[in-house]
Amino acid sequence: MKEPESERGAPKGGEGLEGELGKPRSEWTVDDLVDLVGSRNIRIVSLMHVGGDGCLKTLDFVPRSLTHLKDIIEAGERADGSSLFAGMGIPTGASDIVLRPRVERAFLDPFAPIPTLVLMCGHDSRDGTPLPQSPDTILRRACDHLFEKIGVELWALGEVEYFLGKRWDETDIYGADDRGYHAASPFVFGEGLRRQALAILAEIGVPIKYGHSEVGYIEAKETEGVIWEQHEIELSLSPLSDAADGIILSQWVLRNLAYQRGMRCSTDPMMLEGHAGNGLHIHFAPMKNGLPMAIKDGNGNLSESAAWLIGGLVQLGEALMAFGNRVEDSFARLVQGKEAPNTIVWGEFDRNALIRLPIVATDSQGRIVTPPTIEFRLADGSALPHLLLAGAALAMIRGRDTADLDGLLQRTVSGGAAGVSEAAAKVPRNFAEVAEALARDRATFESGGAFPAGMIDRVIARLKAR
Repeated sequence: MKEPESERGAPKGGEGLEGELGKPRSEWTVDDLVDLVGSRNIRIVSLMHVGGDGCLKTLDFVPRSLTHLKDIIEAGERADGSSLFAGMGIPTGASDIVLRPRVERAFLDPFAPIPTLVLMCGHDSRDGTPLPQSPDTILRRACDHLFEKIGVELWALGEVEYFLGKRWDETDIYGADDRGYHAASPFVFGEGLRRQALAILAEIGVPIKYGHSEVGYIEAKETEGVIWEQHEIELSLSPLSDAADGIILSQWVLRNLAYQRGMRCSTDPMMLEGHAGNGLHIHFAPMKNGLPMAIKDGNGNLSESAAWLIGGLVQLGEALMAFGNRVEDSFARLVQGKEAPNTIVWGEFDRNALIRLPIVATDSQGRIVTPPTIEFRLADGSALPHLLLAGAALAMIRGRDTADLDGLLQRTVSGGAAGVSEAAAKVPRNFAEVAEALARDRATFESGGAFPAGMIDRVIARLKAR
């Protein structure tokens, strides 16, 4: 019997595996997952990982025995690195790599027809060290380098914007362009799917802040009978590696749900000229001893850590487009300027600035209830989250090491709600300009052994060839 549409993909158990195992993810063991496979009668174990193209990959197993199951969970399995990281310097004659499961990143596949345990993985080289070309490795090395240099962790959350598309019918009479922000059903058709996605993400261990409908809407008459409406899921602050995985998994969940419902899900930066595009705004929070650091001091001035991050992002924003704005339509979104950044400035009010300082929510007694963040608004739905966030971590070091940081911040501050001056530098308008910026700033990306030099060479070459 066909499962009702409203129930397909629904999470089972309510509390996720933390509730079922009775302990936080950080305390999970191989034996815990082995016991789970037995108690849940799980038939498939899937190793999921992010390949060189930034997409999720899977390697599936049917465990033959208890020993085989433990080996899979604890040690992972070999794979062909020259295929997974094509054109990234892994020779075909010595291409074996190893997928290394992360026990704390296990979840039950909410879409699998057969009970399936998924483990997110990193990658090891033939010699057992982390694979340099792996997005997971690059991000973790960048985070380690940041902590070694500054003693600060950087956490982040992504605002995952997406369009849902469906064939128009006579019930679709409510949508309107630029009027969908926070709209409720029946004025948006994707509310149910979005709420289902929120529940599934919480179930599989992706922390969520909230979800809502967005301003974008494209009438069916403009797209050959398909209507498109925009939504957003904003994640919760997490360490950078978890934040990057969260963005990838959010897009995976949304696409699966759309497929189940006969819809399309698009994170393209530009759906149609003249309409809002999909950004991927990233909020950053410097952390120390597990607590968010202040963005401003008692006098309203930028704190030291905030100045480092903002100064670094202002300097590296253009180069970061190599990983955050990767398709031709990325430039169309920026030029169009519908609350998309087009100038290299920072400020509190200007939504066309590269970096914004959002308002900090407080209760009636003035207690901060949402950690203060620094919002980087340049990236879009074409981004490679792991590489983008790795670059941001390295940017903070660059900001700390800037000789005249105060002068830089004064020169690049926005004019406020009224906008920016005509003299403000513009973001790149083509791939050649992005390539030039990456070549100029490559030493920062290669610092701490984060980005392999050969990888930067290949990215620059591809950008110049477009």
